[in-house]
Amino acid sequence: MGWFGKLTLGSLGLLLGGPLGAIAGAALGHVLIDKKADFIRQDPRAIPRPEFEYAEQTQAAFFISLFSILGKLSKIDGVVTKDEIAVVQDFINSLPIDETEKQFARQVFNEAKDSPYRIDDFASQLYQAIKNQPTLVLTYFDLLFRIVAADGTFHAAEEAALKSVKGIFNLSDKQYEDIKAVYFNELDKHYKMLNCAPESTNDEIKSNYKNLVKDFHPDAIISKGLPEEFIDFAEKRFREIQESYEKIRQERNF
Repeated sequence: MGWFGKLTLGSLGLLLGGPLGAIAGAALGHVLIDKKADFIRQDPRAIPRPEFEYAEQTQAAFFISLFSILGKLSKIDGVVTKDEIAVVQDFINSLPIDETEKQFARQVFNEAKDSPYRIDDFASQLYQAIKNQPTLVLTYFDLLFRIVAADGTFHAAEEAALKSVKGIFNLSDKQYEDIKAVYFNELDKHYKMLNCAPESTNDEIKSNYKNLVKDFHPDAIISKGLPEEFIDFAEKRFREIQESYEKIRQERNF
């Protein structure tokens, strides 16, 4: 996570601003408390202000907004359960990042959970950063569903929240339902994975498959700004697309 290595307590607000900057700044203050003390003793003019590339800003917004929204989702019904915390902990532990970065993710989750900000606040700020990259928008939304579905349930409050995010992201009803069906509806799962239906023609299925492979190939996802920590999930979606196509191809014998 190259952008994290550049962070100082003073630079995070400049990088993001808004609700994400406020949450991340508070989280970083807890994680890097020793560094904070060092900064306080320094002349502010001596504190380095690293330059962040556009891709690094996008990656930071993606990472911080993800755990901010998960924090709000965990408490959306008023209670944070042990199962919900375990799901997020398992997800964080699965990421190929060092322990300081994992601690930062946990702290972002905790800060956002108890913050006055809404899920819509975080989603709106993220969308401004990635709105010109529709594949990245879909990848993010897919990742939210993947984590929400990890405990096997989809509460009404969670669905309402994700529908609100869907509106902010300007996703269609079909895009929403197709992603939802992948995680919460086994019926026609493989068709939904390819944005198809049982009545779709073979040519339509082949065409959709080629487009999805192009959009969700890990190399393409990396080039569009997905943080490296989440490439494993892009690769998993890519494999699922291939698996669904193979299942349908065998069934239809084409």
